Amino acid sequence: MHIWHWQTWNDLPYLTCSLLEPWKHGFFTQQFAPRSPFQITEALYPLAQAYRAKQVHGNLVLAPSEMPYPLSDENLLDADGLISEQAHQAVWVCSADCTPVLIADAKTGQVSAVHAGWRGTAQKIVPRAIARLCSQGSQLQDLRVAMGPAIAGEVYQVSTRVAVEVGATVIDIDSESSLDANVKRLLELSHSPVLSDSTPGRVRLDVRRVNALQLEQLGISEEQVAIAPHCTYQDSVNFFSYRREKLKKAQWSGIVSG
Repeated sequence: MHIWHWQTWNDLPYLTCSLLEPWKHGFFTQQFAPRSPFQITEALYPLAQAYRAKQVHGNLVLAPSEMPYPLSDENLLDADGLISEQAHQAVWVCSADCTPVLIADAKTGQVSAVHAGWRGTAQKIVPRAIARLCSQGSQLQDLRVAMGPAIAGEVYQVSTRVAVEVGATVIDIDSESSLDANVKRLLELSHSPVLSDSTPGRVRLDVRRVNALQLEQLGISEEQVAIAPHCTYQDSVNFFSYRREKLKKAQWSGIVSG
């Protein structure tokens, strides 16, 4: 069982996960606003070079060598995933209901940070980030994946169309069948990421569970994956939630390569 710990930096709270203990990392709370990763990196490893992108709910994954230098909040490239290429690189994503995913390689020390909302998950952004890590020498059995605070499936109401679009990444969707028939197939899955909803044309969707299923289908074991027991929508003290507040505010999650 992977353990999540509350830590503090300058009396401000953030979360770490035992699975990623060898790496400096954190899932930071709304209390760190309005600091950017270029400032928050100091809380993890002051000597690290920080990298972030302009998130657009896509599935592009970038490496530092593909980004401007020096990087600033003014010259960001569009991407929703980052991977490191050498030691002491801090990669960051922001989220406010979407899933922040931090990935680390126990052998190479390289890391990745991914922003996986339903759109990115439907485009398999986490498997894409893993493919990039593997292209530079990672082996699947050496990866450690932690999914941070995000909106919980029990409170995340979406249209059946969205559920089927996301669900198509983990089961074969029958294009000849109706939306409802495909939703029924998703609902019948063991530990289904889709939960029923009393509103017609709506269901509840557990995006973190979909990502966990994508990882399982890649051949990554359950012991290599940790999911935070925190919901951004339900915890207004620690986390911004777009669904709750409809404000463009987000918290940061980052990890430093070894």
